[in-house]
Amino acid sequence: MGFVKEFKEFAVKGNVMDLAVGVIIGGAFGKIIDSVVNDLVMPVVAAIIGKPDFSNMYYLLKGNVKVGTALADARKVDGAVIFAYGNFITVAINFLLLALVIFMMVKAINAMKRKEEEKVAAAPPAPSNEEVLLSEIRDLLKNK
Repeated sequence: MGFVKEFKEFAVKGNVMDLAVGVIIGGAFGKIIDSVVNDLVMPVVAAIIGKPDFSNMYYLLKGNVKVGTALADARKVDGAVIFAYGNFITVAINFLLLALVIFMMVKAINAMKRKEEEKVAAAPPAPSNEEVLLSEIRDLLKNK
């Protein structure tokens, strides 16, 4: 019973739940970035470079593969050694976009935190009831 209780305490701690939510949102966010890369950015980049699909870009190191063969089919050829760099380009662009978006989000959050801290620092705290009462007593004693 001790193990189950200890695991339950661990699993429902705030940090673990925050991490779980972060991983789930990160996975969904990753899918959004994948879509941005594959559906918006890659067609523009491909139009500039002139290649319609980066995933089929590869260099044949060894073997007999017909020029223009899709990467999946080229990998099936016996004895073919393929340097498939196209998928890496796609993943690298995906990573750079994801890092850029995360950076912009962190920067925006930090800016909001700074504004909030400036508000708190700019407004002096109102005196507590004790301070008000002590000030009144002090003023009464001065007047005597």
